[in-house]
Amino acid sequence: YAVIARIKLFSFGFEDSTNMARKLTRVLILCSEQLSKQKHYDYGMRAVFSILVRAGALRQKLGDVWSEGMITLSAITDVNLPKFNSNDIPLFKGIATDLFPGVAVPDPDYGRLIPEIKRQAKRANLQVTENFMTSTVQLYEVVSVRHGLVVLGETFSAKSSVIQTLAKAMTKIGDDESLMVSGKVVIHALNPKSVTLGQLYGSFDPNTHEWADGVLAVLYRKCAKDAGGDRNWIVFDGPVDAVWIENMNTVLDDNKKLCLMSGEMIAMSSPMSMIFEVQDLAVASPATVSRLGIVYVT
Repeated sequence: YAVIARIKLFSFGFEDSTNMARKLTRVLILCSEQLSKQKHYDYGMRAVFSILVRAGALRQKLGDVWSEGMITLSAITDVNLPKFNSNDIPLFKGIATDLFPGVAVPDPDYGRLIPEIKRQAKRANLQVTENFMTSTVQLYEVVSVRHGLVVLGETFSAKSSVIQTLAKAMTKIGDDESLMVSGKVVIHALNPKSVTLGQLYGSFDPNTHEWADGVLAVLYRKCAKDAGGDRNWIVFDGPVDAVWIENMNTVLDDNKKLCLMSGEMIAMSSPMSMIFEVQDLAVASPATVSRLGIVYVT
């Protein structure tokens, strides 16, 4: 992992890529050893790659202002912090501080985003607590770098409110290059457990062998062909299990294609996001978990 990280960081223009790659992988090793064991924690190659993508974006944006240590620490924190529970956050921060001594990352400037989130939350008669704001900003961070993500938390932890408030805020802001926001956000919600697998993806008629599209196939194709510039969020509001989520693996990895039994492959457009709103990932496979960005809502 360290060798891959070093090459990738060097390609992004990091002069001290060897040292940064060693620290990056060491953080993940120490986290896997010292933090609690949770089903949604992943420290594999996809976790490393997500950090590298974030580091490359920050290097391009802030390379003239921040040191390489600040950029690497910020990338590690941005990608990993949203998925840790409250007990593991102090341990993670301690590990990061030990490996990056004397490196302090300034608070990011979200410009119009924070005031707009508060405004939209109050308009929906929601209490703007610190946890709510933190979760909403973390969702914004993750949705900026991952096309597949999970909003994880207990019932009544405000998962739906976090998603809807961020969508309204991003829609209100409109086009803003500094926040990587463009167009309005359209949420398409469905419960994958309310229908059969054939009704979700599509199936062949046993008698005529004619293909009939499922709910997701129709919705996915519509979003993929949308040329209006809107950000389409397909929100799966229901339990994740191995029966239907495994068919999403080609969508969630770098292929970004929904492969149907009919032989049709539908490529995901860049403004699309697949969001899973769930209580836990107890029955999801490690392969699925590694493909997803995680936002843990408390």
